[in-house]
Amino acid sequence: MVREEDAQQLQVETFLVASGRPERSPGASVNVGVELTSTYAADGVVNYARSGNPTWNAFEEALGGLEGGHALVHASGMGAISAALSLVPAGGTVVAPDTTYNGTGDLLVAHEEAGGTVVRVHATDTAGFLSALESADLLWLESPTNPLMDVTELDVVLARSRELGITSVVDNTLSTPLLCRPLALGADVVVHSVTKYLSGHSDVVLGATVVGDTERGRGLGERLRRHRTLHGAIAGPMEVYLALRGLRTLAVRFERASANAAELADRLQGHPGVARVRYPGAGAILSVDVAGDADAAERVCAATRLWLHSTSLGGVESQLERRRRHPSESTEVPVSLLRLSVGIEHVEDLWADLDQALRAV
Repeated sequence: MVREEDAQQLQVETFLVASGRPERSPGASVNVGVELTSTYAADGVVNYARSGNPTWNAFEEALGGLEGGHALVHASGMGAISAALSLVPAGGTVVAPDTTYNGTGDLLVAHEEAGGTVVRVHATDTAGFLSALESADLLWLESPTNPLMDVTELDVVLARSRELGITSVVDNTLSTPLLCRPLALGADVVVHSVTKYLSGHSDVVLGATVVGDTERGRGLGERLRRHRTLHGAIAGPMEVYLALRGLRTLAVRFERASANAAELADRLQGHPGVARVRYPGAGAILSVDVAGDADAAERVCAATRLWLHSTSLGGVESQLERRRRHPSESTEVPVSLLRLSVGIEHVEDLWADLDQALRAV
């Protein structure tokens, strides 16, 4: 277990390995165990497993420290998103990018159907965000956006949100805390699909929320905790154990995948099979508009032999998908857009497979 005063001095790569460990003592385990129980003996800190679990605590300690706050693990990324959006008052106004992860988009539509308001602003329109905030109850941001890879001026927009006292949420799934720490930029809540880069092996479905270590942050954290408990969106301890194990290698995985993504983005520029490359300049994910229609993009996916045609991202394996195959995907997304989640394979193998698939169309 890393002492708080020591954790602040550690480089992030070291913190990832050292955090969320048991107290050191002779004969102690190096890892926190998987606590399989539904209930606890009376008069303890927790009396029922829907409210807490020691395996959760270890993961939450590690992720909270990584983001600079206090974390809660949820049953899925959508569970975390739902909890964060529960902070909007009934009938309230949400300001959000005009293109978001489609699960978030579906919940925003549901908010409108229930009588709420959603003001959608292009992710790069800073002035538009600042204007829309004047009437907002909650600000929702992604940077980069999924799947268009647009980047928002988080520091500017979050600063204004904080001045106005508006609750702000940033989905940090694509950037990870290695590229961006939204709490330090003024965000109130950070959301993660732990399924993706944090766990990194495509073997768990989990989510997380993180709040700041302030009176305001702790208050929001209690509301999120209450939502998790009452709605039952709790994580299985085995899945959380696997996520913590995956988190240990986040830095090395993300470094390799990001280097691969940068190289592929460069090579794809000017490729005859690509009309546009969408790459934010960092990170392990990019999107491309295939030269052609939706069928051409689908044929690219079908022609790959190494790249996995699948709907997720953030695993060690490289994945691609035409996002508009999903009916709920935003119509702002081109029908020929492919989202590429770049893995840790050798970049030459990835390029050879992608190149032949694009040329085959």
